[in-house]
Amino acid sequence: MAEDFAAELVELAVRGMRRGPATPQLEALAAQGFAVLKGPLAMPTPRGTELAGEMLRLPSGSAEEQRVRALYETFLPINRRLRDVCTAWQCHPDGSANDHSDAAYDAAVRDDLDDVHEAVAPVLRRLAPVLPRTGGYLTRLEAALERLDDGDHSWLASPMFDSYHTVWMHLHQELLLALGVSRAEDAELEERLVAETRDAG
Repeated sequence: MAEDFAAELVELAVRGMRRGPATPQLEALAAQGFAVLKGPLAMPTPRGTELAGEMLRLPSGSAEEQRVRALYETFLPINRRLRDVCTAWQCHPDGSANDHSDAAYDAAVRDDLDDVHEAVAPVLRRLAPVLPRTGGYLTRLEAALERLDDGDHSWLASPMFDSYHTVWMHLHQELLLALGVSRAEDAELEERLVAETRDAG
């Protein structure tokens, strides 16, 4: 596969979906069964995601794979904390929607997000030299935080653009593809690691 087509496929597999006019590369990927185009949306097919995974997969048993796996296992409990923050940002503990009228409540959730960011930043700094594609994620996360602090509440968890949570999901997918980990395996491992962290505390 030509380099530009491969790059387009990898980007699509990492993002899971892309909005906007179809590029010639996307049209070619769709014609080969690697992508599906639906109006302004493009999504990878399972075959396309599998091929992208083969392109990104670290050599099994390599030193790089071992280092990335260790960082991935550090990342997973932090991932659970981010999910909790996003839930709290969208809903109060009683289940009612957060309309962001309670400044004290929002400030407490924002503080929790700072704790999450401070926890993941060193993971990303150690990850970038081993997995260069991840080198821009910290900057993208920080850009989303700046937009959030400018007063637009949607920059935490909106799926419509590169909000903090959207960028985080792209990072998570990069790790899964690089390590060849399925979503089911990922969920099971996260549950175990979170339980171990809770028991240790």
